[in-house]
Order: sequence, then C-alpha cells, then structure tokens
Amino acid sequence: MKKDINIPQVKDVHVAVVQEQHIEYKTLDWNAYIINNSDNDLETVLIVSRGYNDKKLTPLMRHTIAKLPARSYAKIEYLQEKVLELNNEFKITFFEGNQMFDKSYLFRKNTINEKALQTLPLMQLRGILVK
Repeated sequence: MKKDINIPQVKDVHVAVVQEQHIEYKTLDWNAYIINNSDNDLETVLIVSRGYNDKKLTPLMRHTIAKLPARSYAKIEYLQEKVLELNNEFKITFFEGNQMFDKSYLFRKNTINEKALQTLPLMQLRGILVK
C-alpha cells in the first residue's frame, strides 16, 4: 500500500535566513523567509519551526500564510542570536492546486553566519539558503 502513495517532490520553494538592519533599534537582525521561486501560487502554507541540539529544545513556533504568490517571498520569523547556536528546522506544508506538498528545511548549528552569505533568488539580498 505504501508504494501506491505518491509523495511529490518540492521544487523551487526554499527557506532563507537574511541579516537585515532593524530601522527602529539600529541592530542587525537575522530573519527567516520562505521563497516561492515557482510559477505557481502556494496556498495554505503551514510552517512549524524549532531550534534544538542534544541538550536544548525551543518551543515550536507555528505560522500560516494563506497565499504565497508565484515568484514571491514572505517573512517567517525573527531568529534570536542564541538560537543560531542550535539546529534550526522549518517544516513546511502547502497546497499547489489540489496537491499537498511537505518538506523539512534544516540549518545546522552555527551555519547561520556572515561568512555563509550568498545571493538569494528573487530577494536581491544576501543570505543563507536551504533548498
């Protein structure tokens, strides 16, 4: 029966972490974004994030985006400096048409740093990308 279940592969949907200037507090903050680099709108996007290692576990954070248009991106959450020392996982479930998709994105501990910055698709910013 398991062989009959079709689990489609997620393509062109990414999670990125970007370091941005906070206008009010004049600080550099790390923010997580979801990027829809596909030609289709994503509907009912559910995001569950957490940070963890062998000794620590953050509470689960849950986010919902009703619709993420094609070739766009949306902010997920702010990441505190202490959380960057942990593995940061984002589990994303969404609908594209009538098909449900699901994928986990993992930023390993200490991989979110200025040395890892690269050019991000669509955003015209530099950040750390997980495909």
